[in-house]
Amino acid sequence: MPFVNVKVIEGVFTPQQKQEMITKLTEVMVGIEGEATRSVTHVVVEEVRSGDWGIGGRCMTTEDVQKLQASGSA
Repeated sequence: MPFVNVKVIEGVFTPQQKQEMITKLTEVMVGIEGEATRSVTHVVVEEVRSGDWGIGGRCMTTEDVQKLQASGSA
């Protein structure tokens, strides 16, 4: 029973983008483990509050990630 947990900073991804993550990650797991696992593959997208995520000792905010996305660096 595969369980995939994705953590993202809140406010970065739209509901449609999160649905796409769930769909594509499920497809990856089914591709690895076989079609029989589709109905038992769990994907959870958890949002972490802006500022509660740290990279390299620096707090990341929703705005920080949006700037990275806009620059093409994300």
